[in-house]
Amino acid sequence: MALDEALMSYASDTQQWIFRVYSWTAPTLSLGRHQVARGAYDRKQIAERGIDVVRRPTGGRAILHHREVTYSAVGPVAAAGDLRESYARINRLLIAALHQLGVDAAVVPVTRIQQTTPGSEGPGLLPCFHHPSSGEITHHGRKLVGSAQWRCNDAFLQHGSILVDDDQMQLSSLLITKGPEIQRPATLREAVGRVPSESEVARALFDAVCSSEDPDAMPMKLDTAILDRAKDLCEHYLDESWTWRH
Repeated sequence: MALDEALMSYASDTQQWIFRVYSWTAPTLSLGRHQVARGAYDRKQIAERGIDVVRRPTGGRAILHHREVTYSAVGPVAAAGDLRESYARINRLLIAALHQLGVDAAVVPVTRIQQTTPGSEGPGLLPCFHHPSSGEITHHGRKLVGSAQWRCNDAFLQHGSILVDDDQMQLSSLLITKGPEIQRPATLREAVGRVPSESEVARALFDAVCSSEDPDAMPMKLDTAILDRAKDLCEHYLDESWTWRH
């Protein structure tokens, strides 16, 4: 989270776009920026299961980062258009990557569910993958990618999670007051009949960046200034008063 925010500041300074793909070293409950957490989640049970907790700078609802691939995209707001335009632009490269992997993926039409922007639902306790919103990516009607965006000053940061396998169903069991049974989300395992490696998913995403956005896109070397900024921001994201602020 700290590095993503540091890259957002870099995008603001340079007016460059950056697309990042990563995974997590431990199962991590990721809370949306404005999501209620204090008094809602069973912290003892979370610790006993070996699950870390972080609060994102972006909005949306709870995700378990474990058997999935996370992406982040940052760029200048001036070149991104409004929220719906920027989501659609990033969706195009996500769809291209998923098609390259052999996934029959589609974007939910705006009129099919509700007139909202992805990631803009109220920050309730239903998990992110409970159901797809308009503009989100699905496989045979079930949500495959969850995304949320944050804009600050003249830059934006969008986070997204692509499910490789399913362990999102356990999120309701981490609540103090158990939530309702949720619809099982789609996964890459189900969609392509195997579990693609993280590097395979990352390569498809980076290929899509080159084919959909910039044929001259190059890997980015993180300089000292970016890493120092991320190190400073780590204190914020490790602070429990931020993680459990709501």
